[in-house]
Amino acid sequence: MRISCIILARGGSKGIKHKNTHMFCGKPLLAWSILQATSCREIDDVWVSSDSEEILLTSEKYGARSILRPLELATDESTSEAAWKHSIRYISDNSKNADFIVAPQVTSPLREPKDFSKAIKQLLLSGNDSLLSVSEIEDYFCWKIGTNGWPESVNYNYKYRKRRQLIEKQYLENGSFYIFRPNLLFETNNRLAGKIELFVMDKFKSFQIDSLPDIKLCEKIMEGFSLDEISND
Repeated sequence: MRISCIILARGGSKGIKHKNTHMFCGKPLLAWSILQATSCREIDDVWVSSDSEEILLTSEKYGARSILRPLELATDESTSEAAWKHSIRYISDNSKNADFIVAPQVTSPLREPKDFSKAIKQLLLSGNDSLLSVSEIEDYFCWKIGTNGWPESVNYNYKYRKRRQLIEKQYLENGSFYIFRPNLLFETNNRLAGKIELFVMDKFKSFQIDSLPDIKLCEKIMEGFSLDEISND
C-alpha cells in the first residue's frame, strides 16, 4: 500500500496577494500542510503542484517534492481534478504509483498529522474508495431569501420545529482534505467516487483562510489550541 500526498498551490490568488506563501504563525501558509503531511507516518511522499517557481522553492525548503503545473491548469477556471490528474501522471513517470492520494487544502491549516493518520486508517479499515473531511453541523436551522424576496426555512418546517435531540445529525464538507483512489479520479473526473467515507473533525479545525481577517482569527485558534504540525499521536 502506497499513499501519496498532493498539495495544490497555484501562484495567482484572490482576496490575499501571494496567499499560499503569506506568513501564518511564523511560517508560509503552505508550509503547514507540507509539515503536517510529512509528519504523518502513513503518507509515503509529499508533492506540491504549482505554476509558481517561488512556491515550488518554498515547498522544497519544507520537505516536499515539486511539480511544475502548466499555466492552462492554473487559471481561475481550472479544476482541482485536472491539476490532480496532471500530478498523478507526473508522479507515475518520475516515482512510484500510489494506491491512494491525500489532498489537503492549503487554506485550511488548522489540522494535525493525526487527522491524516486517523482518516487514512478509517478509510482503509472500511474498504471504501474515497473520503472527505467534515464537521458536524450544530446550528441546524437554516434559512434563505426566497425568489419572492421573503425568508424561507431551508431544512426544516418552522411551523413544526423539532427538538434538537430528535434531529438527525448532518455534516458540513469543510474542505480540509480529501482522500481518493487515483484510478477512480481518472474514471469519474471526481475526487469523490465509489463508496464514500466521512471523517469528522473538530469544529474549530474547519475554518478556512480567504481574507486577511481570517488569518488573524486562525492564528489565534492555532495558538489557543496549541496545534503542532509535527505531532502524530
